[in-house]
Amino acid sequence: MKGKREDKADASGAYAGETDMKKISVVVPCYNEQENVVPMSQTLVKLFKEELPQYDYEILFIDNDSQDGTRPLLRKICAENHKIRAIFNAKNFGQFNSPYYGVLQSTGDCTILLVCDFQDPPALIPQMVEEWEKGNKIIVMQKTQSEESKILYFLRSCYYKTIKKMSQVQQIEHFTGFALYDRSFVNIMRDLNDPTPFLRGIVAELGYKIKFLPYTQPKRRAGKTHNNFSTLYDAAMLSFTTYTKGGLRLATFIGFGSSLICIILAIVFLVLKLIYWNRFKAGMAPLLIGMFFIGSVILLFLGIMGEYILSMNQRILRRPLVIEEERINFDEEKSRPAVGQKEPDLKEKTNE
Repeated sequence: MKGKREDKADASGAYAGETDMKKISVVVPCYNEQENVVPMSQTLVKLFKEELPQYDYEILFIDNDSQDGTRPLLRKICAENHKIRAIFNAKNFGQFNSPYYGVLQSTGDCTILLVCDFQDPPALIPQMVEEWEKGNKIIVMQKTQSEESKILYFLRSCYYKTIKKMSQVQQIEHFTGFALYDRSFVNIMRDLNDPTPFLRGIVAELGYKIKFLPYTQPKRRAGKTHNNFSTLYDAAMLSFTTYTKGGLRLATFIGFGSSLICIILAIVFLVLKLIYWNRFKAGMAPLLIGMFFIGSVILLFLGIMGEYILSMNQRILRRPLVIEEERINFDEEKSRPAVGQKEPDLKEKTNE
């Protein structure tokens, strides 16, 4: 694999930056991962020293307000290795904002996003970098199998297939965010300035041609999963309201269909009553059933409309992705541009 920049020659014929090593950033979001942060840092450092020695690197942990011993461990790790950085959020800003913000703070020629629990195997990084050196700007790791619950994996598959059918954007099945992103795409992410980013959808909608690499997702190395019904529901609704019109259109279609059925039933009951005036006694049952049916349909789609309105409200407020409490090992003079500010292209710098 290549490890040096390939910049254009200047007027003197020399290649600017020819001795500079390419830099790879690894962003690791974490929340209550005291059992995993130290092994993850050790694994990544060893990987770069032994398998990718021709690259410079940085490892950025972004902690989403952990309540266990994660932060003291991160401080110790950062004190021992200046290439390891940390951002501590002032509070928990959710499972989408924190990783996205971490990617925006990276400084590498490419950025790899993976979770801290080892379900995104670090051993796959060399393969991702090799594909990046071939010219691929986005390398997505796609789960083809998982050692998690078979039922949960099946439900996820059903969800992805449903979203793909309802969305105008071709959604990526079994994609958790584990991928390599070229700096040019990170700049695109930075320009979006989206207060409620859904990275998986952004990659599918705005990304370059994607290189897919299959992998089997292992179980967590240690600790308990932080996913529950609430977090999974949030993920489903964010993708549903951001990338589909199906909910609102389904409300229209079902409303029209149910109205048509009610009209037909009303006509049938009227005809039967006129023909069998004394013998046909429908009673209150049809009326009650119809009322409950219409009422339940109305409540269902009021809820769906509410999800769309909530998503719109969060974007209109335009609140920051996260609020930082502390940064460790960041050189302020060489810090990453502010969110929303595009970083100057390296080639433009060298040509000046």
